[in-house]
Formats: sequence, C-alpha cells, structure tokens
Amino acid sequence: MTRFAPLALALAAPALAAAPLASPDRHLSVDVRVTPARTLEYSIQRDGRPVILPSRLGLQLEGGDFSNGLVLAATSPVKTVSEDYELATGKKRRIGYRANEQVLTVRNAKGQAMDVAFRVSNDGVAFRYLVRDPSLPVKTFALEATSFRFDANAKAWMQPMSVAQTGFANTNPSYEEHYRREIAAGTPSPLAAGWVFPALLRTGDTWVALSEANMDGSWHASRLEADAKGGVYKIGVPMAPEVFTKGDLLAQSRGELVSPWRVIAIGSLATIVESTLGTDLAAPAIRFDAALVKPGHASWSWALLKDDATVFDVQKRFIDYAADMRWDYTLVDADWDQKIGYEKMGELARYAASKGIGLLAWYNSSGAWNETKMSPKSKLLTHEQRVSEFARLAQLGIKGVKIDFFGGDGRSMIGYYVDLLNDAAGAGLLVNFHGATLPRGWSRTYPNLMTTEAIRGLEFTTFTQADEDAVPEHAAMLPFTRNLFDPMDFTPMVFGDIPKIRRVTRNGFELAESVLFLSGIQHFAETPEGMASAPGYVKDFLRDLPRSWDDVKFVDGYPGRHAVIARKSGDAWYVAGFNAGTQDLALDLDLGFLAGREGQLITDGEGQRAFTQGTLKGGKPRITIKPRGGFVAVFK
Repeated sequence: MTRFAPLALALAAPALAAAPLASPDRHLSVDVRVTPARTLEYSIQRDGRPVILPSRLGLQLEGGDFSNGLVLAATSPVKTVSEDYELATGKKRRIGYRANEQVLTVRNAKGQAMDVAFRVSNDGVAFRYLVRDPSLPVKTFALEATSFRFDANAKAWMQPMSVAQTGFANTNPSYEEHYRREIAAGTPSPLAAGWVFPALLRTGDTWVALSEANMDGSWHASRLEADAKGGVYKIGVPMAPEVFTKGDLLAQSRGELVSPWRVIAIGSLATIVESTLGTDLAAPAIRFDAALVKPGHASWSWALLKDDATVFDVQKRFIDYAADMRWDYTLVDADWDQKIGYEKMGELARYAASKGIGLLAWYNSSGAWNETKMSPKSKLLTHEQRVSEFARLAQLGIKGVKIDFFGGDGRSMIGYYVDLLNDAAGAGLLVNFHGATLPRGWSRTYPNLMTTEAIRGLEFTTFTQADEDAVPEHAAMLPFTRNLFDPMDFTPMVFGDIPKIRRVTRNGFELAESVLFLSGIQHFAETPEGMASAPGYVKDFLRDLPRSWDDVKFVDGYPGRHAVIARKSGDAWYVAGFNAGTQDLALDLDLGFLAGREGQLITDGEGQRAFTQGTLKGGKPRITIKPRGGFVAVFK
C-alpha cells in the first residue's frame, strides 16, 4: 500500500490500514485499520509489546454514522508537533511537547467524511475526532464508539462515578468517591454512572493513564462506562440531569464538530507521574495579565471550624494567621454575604491587603440543578450577572472566587465552567472550582484557574470516622490519578485534632501532603491553634514552601501504598514521601541527581503527633517511614 495514496485511488480501492505512527523516540507505535466488518480500530504497542489491544474508534451523529460501514479514504503526511508553554500551577513550569501527528480520513456508506487525528509522544498517545462534512449543517452527537481494550491480566486503579442527583442536597456528581485499588481490569463499577478520569491501569510492566483534554464548552465531559466486560472500557456520556437549567446534555455544533483529545499516557510509573500530557493537549492560554497569576498558600477557617466561623472577627484572625505564616491568601467561605456583608468584606479585603494577604470569596454556582441553600447563590448564571458581580468584587479588592456545587458533565454545564473562567479573567479574578468536574487541562488554557476540588478531600474526614480511616490509602492514590495532570484542592494538612474525629495519620504524613499534592493555591486546613502546636522549624518550612514548581522527579511509590516525589524550585529540591501502610516502610531511594548534597529532613518523631529533624543525603540513602507517616527534605 502506498502510504499517502491520492484520494481518488483510495476511493477506488479502499485502504485497510495506515502505516504505524511512532513516537519521536520510536518506543510507542499506533496501528489504525478498517476491519473486515468495516469498523475502525486501533492498537498501541510499547517496544513491540501490546498495550492497548485492538479497540474501536468512531462516532455516531444524528444523520451521520461514522462508526460502521467505513472506508479509509486518506492519510495525511506525518507532521511534527512542537509546542513550548509555561504553567504556573503544575508539576513543571517550562514544558516542551513533542509528538508526531497524522490525520486519517474515513468515509461512511453515505460518503460523509470524518477525520481522526492521532498524536504520539514519548509519554503517550492521543486522538480526537473532527467532522466538517457540509451535508451535516448541524452536527449533533448520538454515540461514541471509542474503547480501550486491555489484556485479561491487567489491573486497574479507578474511582467510581457518582450517580447524578445523589449526595448532599443532590450535588453529585463531584468526583468524590473512594478509589478501587488494583482490581482486575473489566471489573464493573459499583455505581451505574461508570468510572471517572483519570483511570490508571497496568498491563505487564507498562502503566497506562486514561483521560481527556481540551474542553472548550462545545462537548460534554466523558467518563468510562460501568460495564467493561472482557477488559474493554468504553467511553460513556453524562446522565440526563447533568445540565445547566434547560441546557444541552451532549455535544452539538453548527460548524466543525471537534471532540476533546482522548489521552492515553503510557510508560513506566515514573513516566506517568512525570508526564504533562493532560495539559500538553489543552488549548493555549487565553489573554490574562501575567502579573495577576499568583499561585500561593491560603488560610481557611471552614475546614475545621465550619459555618459559624464565617464572621468578621474570625476571618480577621485568619488573615493575621496567614500573615504570620507568610502565606498569600485567606479564603472566606459560604454565607459571607449574609454574615459579613459586601461592605465589611471590602473592609476585610483592605485589612488583608495591608498585611500583604489577598482575600478570596466563596460563591454558589447553582441555579436549579441542586437543593443547596448557601449563598451568594444564583448571582453568576448569566454573562450580565457575572460581569456585574465580578466587577463589584474587583472594586472591593477581592482577588479571586471559589465557586461550588456544580451540576455535572453535560455540554451546557461544561459551557458554564468555560463562561465563568472567561468572565472571571475579564475582571482579573482567580478561580477555584469546588463540587466540580475534573478540569481536564483548563489550567493551561485559563491561567486564572488556580485549582479545582474534584476529589474526596479533607473536608470529608471531618464528617465521618470512616472517611478519616480511609485517608492514608486514598491520599496515596492521588499523585498517580486525580492530581496527575490537573491542580487539586484537597485542602490538606492538620497537625492538631479534627473535631469529633480520631485522626489516623501522623504529622509527617500531613506535612508531606504540602509537597506531594499540587494546587495553584494550597488551602491549608490547619487552624492558628493547631499550627501553634508545631515546632518552629515546621512553621519555617511552611513559610518558605515554594508557591509553584519548576520540575518533578518520581523517586519511588506504588498507587495506594506509598509515594516519594521530588519537586524543584529554583536551585532547591524538595523531596517528600508518605507511607499509607500500617508497618514501617524501609526504602532505598535513588537520589542520584542530588549526589553530593545534603538535605534538611523533617519526619515523624516518637508518638502520633511528634516531629523530629535530621538530614538526608543525596545519592542512594535508605529511609524508614513510620506507619501512616511521612517526611520532607529540602536540598538547597
């Protein structure tokens, strides 16, 4: 077969397959072919060994079936993709994305055309669908045939997708379930709504993370279907209620219809943890004043003190606390409009500014899609409302907004997120989404997006002992899954007590979260009283902790068991680790990149709440992490 056959020739004698598309380093390759049944399928190999077994591709639109009766009409020349960008809220600051791209054109029985664009980089594979055919002036999504087929011996680490209109005040789905760890590939989800992205799997010695990227508001957010019989995971769609009031559920376009990138990170566990594929495939950044992109650390009263603390005097005390810790922000949570009021919020913002602290304000995203009461509510539903409200906040001196209680993953709800980000950017405001979807690369496209919850974070541990008991293994999943590509507002770190809850983690575990978890603004849960119990060297560590990172190295770990990761800021490296197990964990670390250097170590002392200091040498040191404990080490 001629690789780049003219279209006329292709139509006369349809090609059955494209030539393999390889990564720049030649370790990964993708094969795409039309089957004898005239469906389209692909497979992926790593060093010649299968990773994704032959799996379906295709779309069904109203009036156009691009999943059956297909011929491969054309293949484009292979193009080199080379993009460089900066990210203030991720694991690396300066990122270079290199990939090989090829576009395949298929035609269905009606002669209608669809393009499938593939990219292969050294750390994974991505593809997306593009439909431009003029015979479909309105392109309305009906079904996606995409699947990911794994070997029968593969294992999976995945989070169930919660069912829409369940949970507190009908606020699900919010990506807040516990992970199922090391289950057999193909195990059905315990919840009918499916599995969330990112999903982590291992086949042989190869790790795979499945996700999607580049959500522009024209397409719904996807998930994996609950039933994955035979290890075949299929792309699923949101449930019917997951929409903005009277909005669309599924993708639709009057012009070109372009799907998000389907992202498949592939390699060793180190390759997965260090990969930036989820932002590499997002759209470039919108215009936003770089001087306003200020990652940082925040004090936050609500985590442990709850609703009664959202009053002027307590918030003023938390501003003083942030100033003492040399942090950057204080977050004022729900009902501030009733308990403090706009005028007094302006006073708080001016007081905070006098201390070098920025004030952040909570909002309820909701209109009619759930039963939440907290306010300010229903003030952001239209463009006109947002422009007015955001301008008012900016005039008061508020630096950013935390917007909560979203309604799911329907196209109209995704469009609402995008509208909020754009309108907040227009007012110069930073954004934190809570009760929200996975951001899927938005932190690259919208530099004002600092973080997103989309995780069963620390606040759940303040509600039930069962959630607290699950924290060690749950937290040890997050560097490999939820926090893999996108900033995560877990709201970590408590050294004192959680009211009415017996905390199961040691203080070293809690401190390690400040480095292991990535968030553009890290909202620390600890109160001034709890922080007062920490030694001065711990407080100094948190005062000097970098606000953003320049580079990352995976050192050791296993999903759900332990993680040791090194992060670079300037010339300094911060190495942190935690142990989710109930026994001492002895690790021989490979810190060859720090050979000849000595780090200042903070780890667990004797007893559940004690710290101790020491040193950690670069090279090949051995460290023992206490049960449910952790450490940080700073190499300057």
